[in-house]
Amino acid sequence: MKAMILAAGRGERMRPLTDICPKPLLNVGGLPLIGHHLQRLQLAGFHDVVINHAWLGSKIETALGNGQEYGINITYSPETSGGLETAGGIATALPLLGDKPFLVINGDVLTDIDFQQAVNIGNYLENSNALAYLWLVDNPDHHPQGDFSLTAAGDVGKQIPEQSLTFSGVGVYQPSLFSQIRVHTRAKLAPLLHSAIEAGRVKGEHHHGLWLDVGTVERLEQANKLFCPS
Repeated sequence: MKAMILAAGRGERMRPLTDICPKPLLNVGGLPLIGHHLQRLQLAGFHDVVINHAWLGSKIETALGNGQEYGINITYSPETSGGLETAGGIATALPLLGDKPFLVINGDVLTDIDFQQAVNIGNYLENSNALAYLWLVDNPDHHPQGDFSLTAAGDVGKQIPEQSLTFSGVGVYQPSLFSQIRVHTRAKLAPLLHSAIEAGRVKGEHHHGLWLDVGTVERLEQANKLFCPS
């Protein structure tokens, strides 16, 4: 199975840090933020990782190279400086990801989700009509309304007030979910997921462990405190 790390965001809420450093390379506990994903992917048995990039993308390629430092093989899917949004970025990278289900991870989250589960989940997707499998988390303070609901049977549904959970940014997807998105065009992931949910084709689970959206300077400081508590 292949994995993709989404690293094309501009990081507007992290400025001025991201004016000179792409958000995935910001330091968290002595490693680039994206390095935590790469380490955990390697430990989970992944060998091939695709990384998309836009803003200051050359710095990402220079810092990570071919992935040898992390014991994996990295290929890159460069985008224009404005980026293609999540679905557009994934659709453009499909030739690098192949025709089997793949794992996708937001590059700006810190989590201990067990990536090793993704292989079995991918096998499940291939043998069912499901198009996606999402990890959902408790709603953080900055996103109290949540994104989706989740049944005891693992069916992901539309947002239900006071019952919703937040999408972690980590999921396993069938390539066919993105088949209608033209390459090199901007497209958001949410509409695709909502359509698949309406068709009853999205599964998921509630992750109770570590998850932090490192999307602001304050949450970057919070992430560093996890590794260097005062």
